[in-house]
Amino acid sequence: MAGEVHRYKVGDIEVTVLQDGFRSVPVDDKYLINASPADLAKALGAAGLPTDKMKNTYSPVVLTIGGKRVLFDTGNGEAASAQSKGERGTLNANLKAAGIDRGSIDVVVISHFHADHVNGLLMADNSRAFPNAEIKVPETEWKFWMDDVEMSRASKGRMTELFANNRRVFDALGRKVTAYAWDKEVAPGVTAVGTPGHSIGHTSFVVASGGKKIFVQSDVCNNFAVFAPHPDWHGFFDQDPPKAAATRRRVYDMLAAEKLPVQAYHFPFPALARIEKAGDGYRVVPMNSL
Repeated sequence: MAGEVHRYKVGDIEVTVLQDGFRSVPVDDKYLINASPADLAKALGAAGLPTDKMKNTYSPVVLTIGGKRVLFDTGNGEAASAQSKGERGTLNANLKAAGIDRGSIDVVVISHFHADHVNGLLMADNSRAFPNAEIKVPETEWKFWMDDVEMSRASKGRMTELFANNRRVFDALGRKVTAYAWDKEVAPGVTAVGTPGHSIGHTSFVVASGGKKIFVQSDVCNNFAVFAPHPDWHGFFDQDPPKAAATRRRVYDMLAAEKLPVQAYHFPFPALARIEKAGDGYRVVPMNSL
């Protein structure tokens, strides 16, 4: 179980961090919009990482709050596990390793509608992965991706693929979701925070209990070695890259000033860290507990 499951407490809330595996991403001219592959390789090398490819990891979390289990994002899904030969899509296996039955998840909170966050809502046969859970989604995200007019004018490629995938996933669920608003609680002690840019309705969360707090950042920063020291770089995966960069600076300035720990979806496991100012950017300092 070591390396696959990690637990710590935020006051009375138990946080269980789970791995959903990884994807190797090539260092090429498609990853960054406003910086070169050489710039990207230099940033990776400065962090002591390989310079020809990146390891993109996935770390969903389960919060246990007053006996209820709340899962934040669902990873790549069982179908991806089969396709990648177990490289990713490992959330369900690690839930089992953590002693958490899929049927015991009470609520699933989705931060945004990218495939590595929503595909795990379904099993490989398109049945519900979390059969007893209420599915909560950001209202702005839901409105956009379920709008037929928006879908009709989507640019070919990534956007049309995202529309198709989101319709596939949520149609299989009968579109039975509960939309939530920013600046409101999605669970006791958990407040949704608007962090748009990566997607139009991208959402992060503040978890607070017993005088302790963490910031669950979702995808505000997709790679600690790349976008923390270079927060103004634009990734190909951002729906509105300038807004994503502005959001990253706003959030990371706040995290550094308030010394608020961050639980990240794409940082190296267990993906808990504190943020420090460093030159014109930021430094990510790993943590294991509060």
